[in-house]
Amino acid sequence: KHLYQLQVLTMPLLGYWNIRGIAHPIRFLLEYTGTEYEEKRYETGDPPEFMGMGWHSIKYSLGLDFPNLPYYVDGSVKLTQSNAIIRYIARQHNLCGGTEEEKMRVDTMENQVDDFRWGMINVLHNRVEYEHLRNDYLQNLPNKIREYSEYLGKRPWFAGDKEPASTIHPTKRSRRVKHLD
Repeated sequence: KHLYQLQVLTMPLLGYWNIRGIAHPIRFLLEYTGTEYEEKRYETGDPPEFMGMGWHSIKYSLGLDFPNLPYYVDGSVKLTQSNAIIRYIARQHNLCGGTEEEKMRVDTMENQVDDFRWGMINVLHNRVEYEHLRNDYLQNLPNKIREYSEYLGKRPWFAGDKEPASTIHPTKRSRRVKHLD
């Protein structure tokens, strides 16, 4: 039943938990590109298990190669993994860089921002050493921002003259820093 429902969609479908999380940059990119889409949000459940039974009861019936959240269905295309979804949407809108140099810069930024994200996650989810890790992170933050600034240089965007999809991640990630203060 669920597999059939995914096959008759008239517009792309994004499925994720009922939180911002790692689907937020995908939503941002869809809005930025003017892509009309539907969204299926799954409830997470109560602590401490957070068992999202709605998702877990159907995840293997959707025809996804690697059943996971977020997922994105666009016609016959069925993707999981947030970066794969972002790249798919970005390629549809020529937001992955035009020249080989721009493409390399997009790839570099995507991974640099992911490192930045994991550094912050390590701070936010470490209750034992939170204060120490937080202070180190905030002390090193100006150097990280300087690295981004130098990489940007005189370009209007990290990849060159056209905004690449990789700028979606820094926009989302930079908002999290305020939670450390």
